[in-house]
Amino acid sequence: MSISDFRKKKLLYVFNVFFDVNQSGEIDIKDFEQAIEKICTLRGWPAGSAKNQETYEEMLKIWEGLRSKADKDNDGQVSVDEWCIMWDAYAKDPSTVMDWQQRYMNFMFDLEDASNDGTIDAREFATVCSCYGTDRKECEEAFAKMSKGQEEVSREEFAELWQEYFASEDPSAPGNYIFGNLSF
Repeated sequence: MSISDFRKKKLLYVFNVFFDVNQSGEIDIKDFEQAIEKICTLRGWPAGSAKNQETYEEMLKIWEGLRSKADKDNDGQVSVDEWCIMWDAYAKDPSTVMDWQQRYMNFMFDLEDASNDGTIDAREFATVCSCYGTDRKECEEAFAKMSKGQEEVSREEFAELWQEYFASEDPSAPGNYIFGNLSF
């Protein structure tokens, strides 16, 4: 695998914090079920509500897409190696964005855009990222770096930052802060 240490650290951060929710060392359906619960609790969407059901359905589509793309040994889990190999292929050609990746990026943007105004601000960003265990102050500082000092980030800007996170080797790239942390 030709992945650099820097990019591998970024990939492992997202793997460990946002995907391997139960910290088993692999991503599986149970991680997505726990993430759904965490997200719905954060937003106050009780079981049975339309938003809870919508979240469940969308997250399962993301899981199925991830599993079908990365789970090369078909064991129902995505290992760290499978995760890194998939993202390394993406970094070599970011125009090959997969449906599940697009869904997840849009899901994250919509989750962070709590006001539904089409942009994310520092408070919205920090609320979501800190619920995954990152210090809220660090999340706010990461937003300032990610947004290049602007008050808000649009969906289009978020998409560019997203691509930068997963493809860039530049440690100072603004996209490196899209998941709320300051260092790798």
